[in-house]
Amino acid sequence: MSRRPAPFWQALEPADRTALAEGTAVVSLPADRLLLAQGEDSDHLIVLLHGWIKIVAQSHAGYRALLALRGPGELLGEQAALERRRRSASLVTATAVDVLQVRAARFHSLARSRPGIAAALEQTLSQRLREADVQRTGITEPVPARLAALLLDLVERCGQPEPDGSGHRVGLALTQDDLAGLLLTSRRTVSRVLEQWRARGWVVTGRQSLLVRSVDRLKLLAAGE
Repeated sequence: MSRRPAPFWQALEPADRTALAEGTAVVSLPADRLLLAQGEDSDHLIVLLHGWIKIVAQSHAGYRALLALRGPGELLGEQAALERRRRSASLVTATAVDVLQVRAARFHSLARSRPGIAAALEQTLSQRLREADVQRTGITEPVPARLAALLLDLVERCGQPEPDGSGHRVGLALTQDDLAGLLLTSRRTVSRVLEQWRARGWVVTGRQSLLVRSVDRLKLLAAGE
């Protein structure tokens, strides 16, 4: 598993965090709450201080897909706010969250006057491009390899070791539809692979719960072995 760069908020110096937070209230929301709606014409960015948020897109045909997961410290809504266009996806809280909502005009002004904020924004935009490139190039890989890599990433980002040492539990409620959306594949395919892995004792799944019992085996699969 490759090491991710520090998220936006953690990449800032304390003085830059103070400048961004000045005059901006922290908004707290429970899980399963719509934060921003697809198609919305809003003019602010969001800094996720605590918790997790799902980025969800819905097609004209009504198909709903999970595009990405964002965790503590990450910047969200930067493209739409900075380019002054409508939101291309919705933001839905996956857990209870605390967020800062910063007006785009104010963010622009601070980024111009504070190089640290500009550098953290540039790093975030670059990371988004890398994620998109990895997703596009990885689509040709077999689904088991991609699913193994996804589960390893989830374990690294939000995994919680079981007290009895039996594995790592993913700390987010994700459905098989969610996993399929992240992989750009079908729910049936994800379900079939997970069924095989359950039979081998590599994972344990429940209703929106996932326990990875064999990280080493998933590492081999992710590497194509």
